Formats: sequence, structure tokens, C-alpha cells
Amino acid sequence: MYNMNNLKKLGTLGENAKDAMKAFESFDQLALSDGVIPKKYKELIAVAVALTTQCPYCLELHKDFAVKAGATKEELAEVTFVAAALRAGAAVVHGTHLMNEK
Repeated sequence: MYNMNNLKKLGTLGENAKDAMKAFESFDQLALSDGVIPKKYKELIAVAVALTTQCPYCLELHKDFAVKAGATKEELAEVTFVAAALRAGAAVVHGTHLMNEK
């Protein structure tokens, strides 16, 4: 199912839901633009989220955007382990639900 060529279909998706697509594009652009948090850091956050949600499209796109914003291989490596730690931590914390009092 994963194929970067599918991104070419975003235009078709947008044509069939113009207002929603326009709103999403505006929101996405604003959320990821330079602000109090610099664009590079926002893109590194996006990479971490993509690693956590395991979205290959987001991972590929935001890795490229992060590099264009100045992210290094070392930063991408560290963000990988931040995402892994949070994902593992969530499993551990959710494990507390398995610990019944009996």
C-alpha cells in the first residue's frame, strides 16, 4: 500500500473536498512554519511523530524537510531514540493496567 506516488493523488483528494483540503493545507503550513519553535525543531518533532505513528509518507516528507531546515544525521538518529523511548514508555505504563490487585 505504501508508494510515494500515491501522494500525486492528493490533488484528486483535494478536488473532491476542496474546503477541507484548503483548511488542512493552511493549518499544516502554519503549524510547521517558523515561530517560537524554529522550523528545524518542528520538523524534528514531525519526524518523531511519524516514527511513532509509523506513517511512511510523513516520515519521508518530514525527514527531507528537517534536513532542508538544517537537521543533521546525528539529530535524526537522536530523534529516532526519543520516539522509541516514548513508544516503549507508553507500553510499560499501559502495562500497569494489567496489574490487578488479586
